[in-house]
Amino acid sequence: MSHAVTVRHNFETAHRLPHLPGKCVSLHGHSWWAEITVTAPALESGLVVEFGPFKRAVRVWIDEHLDHGVMLGPDDPLLPILRTHGKVYEVPGWPTVENVAALLADVGADALHKLRRAPGAGVTRVHVQETHVNAATWNAPRLDGSTG
Repeated sequence: MSHAVTVRHNFETAHRLPHLPGKCVSLHGHSWWAEITVTAPALESGLVVEFGPFKRAVRVWIDEHLDHGVMLGPDDPLLPILRTHGKVYEVPGWPTVENVAALLADVGADALHKLRRAPGAGVTRVHVQETHVNAATWNAPRLDGSTG
């Protein structure tokens, strides 16, 4: 048996994917929604992780780094230009919804390890929705190397 909690947060962020064909080569924005799930094999004092501090840590990071900013890849020629004009976050690889989900898994894991939590608690799933019809999910690898 295991227990899980999920926190949600939304943010407004622009990005572009100039390495892919199609309309996403242009700079454009989305109203993103992120759900970060933490799972533990058993509860500690009745909880997986305290909601308040975990939500606060994740939301502060998102608001400081992503909200009302732009996400760009490290090879994007706009990166040095836009850095001098506002909030820019360099996403490893490119700011695809898949990479943003993996990024937020790392953010959630970093936040979790600084908080009171049940033994063995970890980020197991991150679901990021960039539009009403486009989303990606990151799942933690299982001990056998598979995801799910």
